[in-house]
Amino acid sequence: MFNSVHHIAIICSDYAVAKRFYQTVLGFTVIAENYRAERDSYKCDLALADGTQIELFSFPGAPPRPSRPEAQGLRHLAFNVENIDHAIAHLDDHGVTCEPVRTDPYTGKRFTFFNDPDGLPLELYER
Repeated sequence: MFNSVHHIAIICSDYAVAKRFYQTVLGFTVIAENYRAERDSYKCDLALADGTQIELFSFPGAPPRPSRPEAQGLRHLAFNVENIDHAIAHLDDHGVTCEPVRTDPYTGKRFTFFNDPDGLPLELYER
């Protein structure tokens, strides 16, 4: 019945900064970008090569998302990477700091966390 995740919606505080981060740092491609005057809001559809999409929204006056301490609801987004060390070096080249790499005790796979410009927790998970 359910095949895959189509998109994840993110509301950002600074549209230009977030769009640049998801494009330049994470490698998403813009599919469509629209300004909705009635909402004074941008909506940008971004995609990875595998079809995973993010809808990036800007809404004036949106409250910040609590990340620390962790709150109920969506905890984080995780991205598959072939080589976590290369991915961390790429993020570091863009001024993005990652937490120390840990190993999942159940799968034996390595992972780490970093944040988008609004503090949304993002994860790298090595295949």
